[in-house]
Amino acid sequence: MEYTAYQLLWFFFIYSFAGWVIGTAGAAVREKKFVDVGFLYGPLCPAYGFGALAFSIFLPELKNNLFFLFLGGVILSAAVSFLTGFVLERIFRRKWWDYSRKRLQFEGYVSLPYTAVWGASAVLCILILNPFLTGLVNLIPQQAGNIVLIVVSAILALDLLGSSIGVLSLHFRLKRARLGLVEEVSENLQKAADQLGSGLTGWVLRRMERAYPRLAAKELVQAQLERQRQIDAAKEKAGVFAAGCCFYKLAWLFFLGAFLGDITETIFCFVTAGVLMSRSSVVYGPFSIVWGLGCAVLTALLYKYKDRSEHFIFLFGTILGGAYEYICSVFTELVFGTVFWDYSAIPFNLGGRINLLYCFFWGIAAVVWLKLLYPAFSGWIERIPKKFGVPATWIMTVFMVFNIAISSLALARYTERHTASVPSSTAVGQFLDSHFPDERMERIYPNAILVE
Repeated sequence: MEYTAYQLLWFFFIYSFAGWVIGTAGAAVREKKFVDVGFLYGPLCPAYGFGALAFSIFLPELKNNLFFLFLGGVILSAAVSFLTGFVLERIFRRKWWDYSRKRLQFEGYVSLPYTAVWGASAVLCILILNPFLTGLVNLIPQQAGNIVLIVVSAILALDLLGSSIGVLSLHFRLKRARLGLVEEVSENLQKAADQLGSGLTGWVLRRMERAYPRLAAKELVQAQLERQRQIDAAKEKAGVFAAGCCFYKLAWLFFLGAFLGDITETIFCFVTAGVLMSRSSVVYGPFSIVWGLGCAVLTALLYKYKDRSEHFIFLFGTILGGAYEYICSVFTELVFGTVFWDYSAIPFNLGGRINLLYCFFWGIAAVVWLKLLYPAFSGWIERIPKKFGVPATWIMTVFMVFNIAISSLALARYTERHTASVPSSTAVGQFLDSHFPDERMERIYPNAILVE
């Protein structure tokens, strides 16, 4: 790992503060007055901090290749922008920024020109800023640095709690307004703040109006009503289970994708290498979590574009699949100390984590999935009776959560046995040693490579 957890936490707060300064300065220039654009009370914009963390965790090994470092910054920043915008819309029932009318955008949350700027920022972050900040952080005495981080983290937690209370209060008041329990909702956030009184809610509302004047209370209610009408319309489909791209549909696609992905890889290895080996990600059952998540994520992101051309879906699937596989490789190595695949011997590879040929396979898989398999699977899932489908979904979800948890513990203990070479003194460790010895783990994960 390039940086320690101590350094990463410092990076998070430093970049969060820098992001707040840049955003507030830009708003001040635009509005000709001071405007605090942060969601929190304090001078922090955590979205910038999380973006910097993503750069610092996933991109350091690309520092010798500027093109892939830039491309990685573009992809990671697009993911952070999408997730941040998506979560905020679910909270406020309205988009805080909307690129829908611009070209080269995705879902209104992501704009390619802006992500290109973030890609350049990733290069600057990894090559210049992080080494400089590392030197500064190392000048701080470790004990004093720990105390500062603990205090600042506690303040951030309280700040987030207070801001969230204000937002949730707003959400419930708007919900009551939608149900007719409140006679009138004000035309803008300032009037809404007066109606709801002082304190956390009023303060949050006034700040939201100053920083984001387009967030009008009336628009929030209208957006919520429209969303509710869409939900009600889906529910009116009598007897239809998992209509549309809902949680139940994605959950079943995850289970199916995990099972079929494991079977497909097993057959592929047998045909190409003549070896029948386990390709499962978990200790119980033939399930490949990478494929399951891939099916669910791909469907969620590309559902609205399923009727677009095969070329569009292929290109999107190639880029998304390559980025997804790269992130999964880095994540499993950092968390479990284990490499599950290595493409170093295949031409056009990137650190052995992905290669161009398999990225094309992801693109082909995206086309086959959305154009052929998804319509069939979706139809089969929707024909499942609701009385069976709902409880079955939750039973499988609980099983898979337990399966992933016990698999993670078994992998962690397997790595510990090989690196520490000491018997476990805890009951959990002894249970894992007896139920998941090296022979069983090597049979389940035959290609796993332990790394320091």
